Amino acid sequence: MVTALTVNIGAASRERAELLLRWLTSRPEDVFLLTETSAGTGTAYLLDRFRRAGYAVVKTPDEGERGAALVSRIPLVEAPFLFSEVSIPGRVAAAVLDTSPRTQWLSVYVPSRDRSADKTTRKELFIASLLKTLHELPAEQRDHLVIGGDYNVIAADHVPRHPGFLPFEFGLLTELEDLGFVDAHAHCSPGVQAHSWIGRTGAGYQYDYFHVGAALADRISGCAYLHETRELSLTDHAAVRLTLALDAVRLPYEDLAEPDEIALF
Repeated sequence: MVTALTVNIGAASRERAELLLRWLTSRPEDVFLLTETSAGTGTAYLLDRFRRAGYAVVKTPDEGERGAALVSRIPLVEAPFLFSEVSIPGRVAAAVLDTSPRTQWLSVYVPSRDRSADKTTRKELFIASLLKTLHELPAEQRDHLVIGGDYNVIAADHVPRHPGFLPFEFGLLTELEDLGFVDAHAHCSPGVQAHSWIGRTGAGYQYDYFHVGAALADRISGCAYLHETRELSLTDHAAVRLTLALDAVRLPYEDLAEPDEIALF
């Protein structure tokens, strides 16, 4: 089995990154898809600790943008699998993992927006460019692709039905389905509305997802939302856990359950 977890780390500060590292490395998952990374010291600390411990880390240069990263206990394969054509490349992190069968993985952080025209256009262009890249992938890659992250969209039939979302936002989930991708949670828990972010009024939103390509659909053996991350104040998003029936070897890595002592200057 291969297990994965995606979580929005909320541009973690250095202090909160230490808590996140402790929690993540106590987990059994093989792959972490991290979203809302930042140019701050928290993200740098987190990814550096993983690298030094022997994990494979993928982080697209983000030029100070909020972005995405991929951290893996499974070796990466040197194979062409690029998402540089998306409108904001730092918002994705892509890799091929040495699983059997071989799988492609994509960590995605879709931009949020307000009511301003600039931010709405920015989000719409990103979603359009992401879908265009997925359309243009060779079918073999697309069918063995795992996508996870914070999409910042909800489904048209979301419960509750939040106002203000636009057709292009609903369209992201619809077009993923049209491309053969399977919503892992919906596959495991049909008819159950999940929430991964809770607004100030207490209303829930399903912003974080795992989707798997058509060739992997029958390998989904579990998908669940873990609210522990919210309850422990590690971040304001629930994590999502995915289990796939795949074979893989693991990299040798150091135990990071006890982070370095905080340096005092």
